[in-house]
Amino acid sequence: MTESGLIIVDKPAEWTSHDVVGKMRRIAGTRRVGHAGTLDPMATGVLVIGVEKATRLLGHLALTEKVYEATIRLGVTTNTDDAEGEVTATFDTGSVMPEAVRKGIEALTGRIMQVPPQVSAIKVNGERAYKRARAGEEVELAARPVTVHDFDVASIEGPEIKATIRCSSGTYIRALARDLGASLGVGGHLTALRRTRVGPYDLSLARTIEELAADCVVLPIGEAVSAAFPRRDVDADEARVISHGGRLPAAGLGEGPIGVFGPDGDLLALVEEQGRAARPLAVFVG
Repeated sequence: MTESGLIIVDKPAEWTSHDVVGKMRRIAGTRRVGHAGTLDPMATGVLVIGVEKATRLLGHLALTEKVYEATIRLGVTTNTDDAEGEVTATFDTGSVMPEAVRKGIEALTGRIMQVPPQVSAIKVNGERAYKRARAGEEVELAARPVTVHDFDVASIEGPEIKATIRCSSGTYIRALARDLGASLGVGGHLTALRRTRVGPYDLSLARTIEELAADCVVLPIGEAVSAAFPRRDVDADEARVISHGGRLPAAGLGEGPIGVFGPDGDLLALVEEQGRAARPLAVFVG
C-alpha cells in the first residue's frame, strides 16, 4: 500500500490535472488521489498530488502562494485569454514602448481586483463558467481580490513578454495577460505557462510522469506538513486530546494551518488557532 504523502509532478503540456490524477492512481495503486490547485492543459510544471491521508491536506495547500514563468503575446486577444482559444481581435503593437509595458505591469502588481476569464472553473449559479461560455453565453464574473507579489520582466522582444510571477492563490495568469494588453490598448493573451513552485514545493522536487512510473517518489505526510506549515510538538496527554478531535490551548503560532506532531514525531493533525484555542482542521490518526 502506498504511504500517505505528496507526489510532486512536473505536469506535461496538453494533460489536464484530472488526467494526471487518473495516471497517478494507477502508478500509486490507490484510488485516494487528488491534486492541489488546477493547472490548465496548456500549462506545465508543479502539480501537487496527494495520496491516501494526504488528500486531506490538499485544500489547505491549494491556498498557498505560487510562482509561474509566463509568456505573454500582445496584439492578439482570444476568447480564453490564452493560446488555446479562438482569436477574437488583432492589433498593431508597433507603437507600444517597453516603458509603457513596464508601467502596465506595475499597475498589475500588489493587491488588485481581477475578473477571472470567462472560460474558467468559477461557478455561476451552480454551473461552471466555461460550460456557459462554450455554449455561447456571455458570462459576467465578479472581480475578486488577488495579490501579485512580484511581476518581474525577463525580456521584452517585440510583442512578446517573458516574466516571472509570484502570486496568491486564485490569481489567473491568463487574466494578467489579458488585462496588461487591455491597459496598453492592444489586447493580449498568454502563450506559455510553467508553474515553478506551489508553496514550498518547487521543480527541484518534481518528477515527470515517466520518472514516477519507474520510481514513485512520495514525500511522507509528516515531512510535507513540516515543509508547508508551522510545526507544534505536543506531549502524550495533548496527543490523546487532539487524536480524538479535541481542542488544545493556543500556542501563539498564528491562525494556521499548524501541523501537530506527537511525542514519537508522527503527524497527528492540522489545527487552526482561534482566540485561546487550537481546533482541529484535519486529524490523521485512527
